[in-house]
Amino acid sequence: MPALSQSERQRWLSILPKADEDALAEAADALGIPEPVQWLRRPETGAAMVRGRMSGSGAPFNMGEMTVTRAAVRLEDGTVGTGYVAGRALRKAELVALLDARLQQQPDLADGLLAPIEAALKAKRQQAVRKAATTKVEFFTMVRGENAK
Repeated sequence: MPALSQSERQRWLSILPKADEDALAEAADALGIPEPVQWLRRPETGAAMVRGRMSGSGAPFNMGEMTVTRAAVRLEDGTVGTGYVAGRALRKAELVALLDARLQQQPDLADGLLAPIEAALKAKRQQAVRKAATTKVEFFTMVRGENAK
């Protein structure tokens, strides 16, 4: 089994929950999730406190709660995968947990699996930026005639 660094796992656990459910299902099919799996925690929805800071460096404060779905699975060889996703996405949390466990077994497959997901997320972000740019308003100041020299 190839060595797995903590930063590699953090990387895919930050990317997978942002992906579309269909992309996750395709990735799970491509990797092949070995059966049987033991669900340590079936997908369940709850709330998590979101904390913030004023201007990025101030004292932390509780902004409010957000809905989160989580799941945990153990594969036959004992590998445990977890999935946390924003919102009420039971199947998505399940897929993230399965993919996390599978990628821990074979971390060398991560780059090939994550590349199309990252490209889709980047395209989605660029589309949002372009859409927001169309609403940008430029303000300028006109100099009145009596003040002009």
